[in-house]
Amino acid sequence: MNTSNSLLQAVVFDWAGTTVDFGSRAPILAFMALFADNKVEISIEEARAPMGLEKRDHIAAVLKMPRVADAWQQAHGTEVTVADIDRLYQDFIPYQLKTIPQCSQLIPGALEAFADIRARGAKIGSNTGYASMMIGQLVQDAADQGYVPDCIITASDVKHGRPYPEMLWKNLIELDVSDIKTVMKVDDTVVGIEEGLNAGCWTVGLAVSGNEVGLSFDEWSALSSAEQANLKEKAYAKMNASGAHYIIDSIADLPAVLEAIEQRLANGEKP
Repeated sequence: MNTSNSLLQAVVFDWAGTTVDFGSRAPILAFMALFADNKVEISIEEARAPMGLEKRDHIAAVLKMPRVADAWQQAHGTEVTVADIDRLYQDFIPYQLKTIPQCSQLIPGALEAFADIRARGAKIGSNTGYASMMIGQLVQDAADQGYVPDCIITASDVKHGRPYPEMLWKNLIELDVSDIKTVMKVDDTVVGIEEGLNAGCWTVGLAVSGNEVGLSFDEWSALSSAEQANLKEKAYAKMNASGAHYIIDSIADLPAVLEAIEQRLANGEKP
C-alpha cells in the first residue's frame, strides 16, 4: 500500500493537452491528414469532437457524423464498413507517429505542478488515448524535459477505453493505491473527466491548454485579452458541463487545487 503521509495519494494525468502539447494538436493534425488522404476533408471541429477516445473509436465516431458519412459515401460509392474503420486505424498509426514528436513540449507550469505533487508525497500516474506503439518518442521527449510519471497506461493496455475507468484503475493497481477518494484525475477532455467520475475520484478539467480551445501556446498568447476571454467562456462552459469538481486554465494552476482537495480530505469530504 502507499505509505505516504499525504492525504492525496495519486494524481493521474492525461498526456496531450494536459501535460504536453498545449492545444492538443498532434492528434488533430494526424486525423485531418488521414481523412484528407482518403478523399474526405474534415474540419478541425469534426476532428476534435470525439477527442479523448481510443483512436480507433475516435475514427469510428467521426465517420458516424452525418456530414462525414455522406462525404465518405460520395467519395467511395458505399457506406463506411467495419473493415474501412480497421484499415483507417492501421493507416492512422504512421500519421500519428509523425505528429506526436512535433508536439511533445511540456505545457508551461507542468514541472512546477509535478514538483508540488512530489513534495506532498503523492504519486504521479498517466493514461492516454494513444496506443502504446505510438508514445515511445513522446515518453522519451517528456523525460528529457524532466517529466517521468510513475506509471503510464495506454488505450491499448486495456479492454475498454474512456469513458470506462479501466485505464485509471490500472494506474492505481500499478501505483499500489487503493483508496479512490485520495486520487485526482486531470484531463482536458470531457470523456477524460467522465473516466475520472466513473472511477469515483476527484476530477480537474483543463479548459484552455487542451482540446476545447485547441490553440498552441504561442497562438493563445498572441490573442488579445478580449479574444482570450471569449474562448475561455466557451471552454469553461463545456468543461463545467462535464461535471468536473474543478475547472482551471492549465496544469500551471493545479497547485491551488491540490491544496484545496487536501483540505477537503482533511475535513472528511469525498469526491
